[in-house]
Amino acid sequence: MSKAFLIAAPWSNSGKTTLTLGVSRWFSNQGYNVQTFKCGPDYIDTIHHGTAARKAAINLDTIMMPAQHMIDVFERYNAASDISIVEGVMGLFDGAVKDEGSSAAIAKMLDIPVILVVNASSMAYTIAPILHGLKTFDPQVKIAGVIFNFVKTESHYAFLKEACDTVGIPSLGYIPPNKEIAIPSRHLGLHIEDLFENVIEKAASHIATHISLPKLLEHTKTYPKIDPKIPVKTTGEKKYRIAVAKDEAFTFTYLENLKWLETIAEIICFSPIRDQKLPEADGIYLAGGYPELYVEALSANTTMRNQIKQAADRGVKILAECGGMMYLGTTIVNEEGTAYPMAGIFPFHTSMQDKKLSLGYRKVIFKDIEIWGHEFHYSKVSNDDNIPTVARVFSAREKEVATKIYQYQNVYASYIHLYWAALQQPADLCI
Repeated sequence: MSKAFLIAAPWSNSGKTTLTLGVSRWFSNQGYNVQTFKCGPDYIDTIHHGTAARKAAINLDTIMMPAQHMIDVFERYNAASDISIVEGVMGLFDGAVKDEGSSAAIAKMLDIPVILVVNASSMAYTIAPILHGLKTFDPQVKIAGVIFNFVKTESHYAFLKEACDTVGIPSLGYIPPNKEIAIPSRHLGLHIEDLFENVIEKAASHIATHISLPKLLEHTKTYPKIDPKIPVKTTGEKKYRIAVAKDEAFTFTYLENLKWLETIAEIICFSPIRDQKLPEADGIYLAGGYPELYVEALSANTTMRNQIKQAADRGVKILAECGGMMYLGTTIVNEEGTAYPMAGIFPFHTSMQDKKLSLGYRKVIFKDIEIWGHEFHYSKVSNDDNIPTVARVFSAREKEVATKIYQYQNVYASYIHLYWAALQQPADLCI
């Protein structure tokens, strides 16, 4: 039998990620095959989920993905695991528009129970009406239990447990605060992998000391253990070779996108930081990541920069997203104001000075293709006033936004991380 549940919270900063990482690692340490999922478009938490569970994590999203596609993806990976742990996004009912795309919406679609984690450091019996509201707001969302976080004493927990008893939601215990398991900043690149490993092990031990994790499984959904039979589309013989940038600077990829590419192409990974030769390929994929943290190394590899520029001039198809787009510009300016030359395919510059966050779901209309993605960046682009966009871009609320899709010959670049794994046919944007 396999188990599945979703970890959510009433609001952000309650400890969802720490709990997910710790619980995933603890079950993995016990010999379970653990599959982790992340609600929403986040591509950083999934990296650390994969570290914790020792198995690549998967995104689940009802905005970027058609509903049946999302369900199929979950069922395929869940069927091949012992325990499926889904981490929610923001507060339980927080979505792109009302509760669309929220943790609650995904829990309903997948018909899996919710384990709430609540930051109760400054709260006692008042949590009762909050829990009552979460329980009754949408009865189709099945709240199976509550874990209280940042609770120091048994006497404090007594008030919280009484609140659960009043509302009729099982209390699964409390976790005292522990500075040693604080999650490091996500914007540090993968050079913190060893640090995360240490934090994850400590989180697993700390959580298991205070919460009965075997008992937690009693409040999850049970599936019969079967072999996954969900078909994965294929085009038969692989007709293409796709070079995928993969190193410290380029890390933000949706696993299902790569799986989709593997059905039509041979994937060859390369490093724009270290490699001196660009693989021979029909297409190049430059995903997002942290190029701003590796500008010196990227700029110093003039051989790779020149080869990518030459490939673009020859008409090789290139798709570049966010960090990949920055790499294809003329320069990247770091926070100190130093400009580093990049591939020079586009005349624009990108800068990390005067940082301002831009984020949100994006619907891209390109020719007869509609494809969804997500925009999340602090950098800004300049010197692009004379570069037209080749597609229309809309927010989740159907408001047209100014984000551009740049084109040079067969090169397409933008700040948007696209999700194309649900497409039925190869698209010009993807190969």
